[in-house]
Amino acid sequence: MILNASDLGWDESSGADPFSPLDQLDSSSTYEVPPLTVWGVALCISGTLIATENAVVVTTILATPSLRAPVFLLLASLGLADLLAGVALILHFLFLFCVEPSDWSELLTSGLLVTSLTASLCSLMGVALDRYLSLSHALTYGSSQSRHRAAILLLLVWLGACFIGAGPAMGWHCLGQPNSCSVARPLTRTYLSLLCGGFLVVVMVTLQLYAGICRVARRHAHAIATQRHFLPTNHSYASKHSSGRGFSRLIVILSVFVGCWMPFSLWGLLGDASSPPLYTYATLVPAAGSSLLNPILYSLRNKDIRKVLLQACCPHRCSQNPQIHYPVDV
Repeated sequence: MILNASDLGWDESSGADPFSPLDQLDSSSTYEVPPLTVWGVALCISGTLIATENAVVVTTILATPSLRAPVFLLLASLGLADLLAGVALILHFLFLFCVEPSDWSELLTSGLLVTSLTASLCSLMGVALDRYLSLSHALTYGSSQSRHRAAILLLLVWLGACFIGAGPAMGWHCLGQPNSCSVARPLTRTYLSLLCGGFLVVVMVTLQLYAGICRVARRHAHAIATQRHFLPTNHSYASKHSSGRGFSRLIVILSVFVGCWMPFSLWGLLGDASSPPLYTYATLVPAAGSSLLNPILYSLRNKDIRKVLLQACCPHRCSQNPQIHYPVDV
């Protein structure tokens, strides 16, 4: 998960192998911080944007007592995971261009990035599960029992994500054995293969949930069609228009989801340490970029979250008691 200056053609005036531990370098040599590049600026800006927008989402949900339905708990978990991804990118920038890197800095940033990406992907699966349950169990979903179950599920997700992310720090790394490195140093190939295999399983389960959502929505549309002759013409047109917009939104969400997560999951299984680093960056950037798109596709599209944000920015334009809508229009 670490981007090395040598892989991007940065200054290598020291002549040292970037894959060698720092304690093997000549003690007389002094470390020179690589010059700031366009990639470094993009890394810092993207990490700051990701952390900022997700911090706004998490703060909005936690500071609003009315936003306690299962869907908002899932969106808060998603925002927190993406917030940690932004922090990991900022830390990596600091370790690359501001301070001398070390083994512990690589393990810290890689572990934090693994934890955040794992929690983010599992939270996306939870959002899909929430949408499915809110359609198939519309009468009972959203109760206090459902909120408790969602909270327990998120607790298990974060415990699992922290355990997986702690793998490099607990010794599952390749800092002392370069031959065992994967495409994402300092993770071993075995560790990354298991991680990406788990990512693919979560992606497939999420796609199955969205397929179930389409089936339930089709049944609802069929039930509405059988009663169409009881509805005025304008209501029928509005129903078709709303269904078309919902289908378009679903296509966009699924396209972004698969496009962000599938490339790195497959590359982590197929590549090794001898693979060109450019391919690793080309597949890892979309996975990290999903943290930038998630607040826009999920949280900021929710009417209730937008209403709270608008009320905070322009209180004179909003009512004091906004009505909360549960929860499928996320």
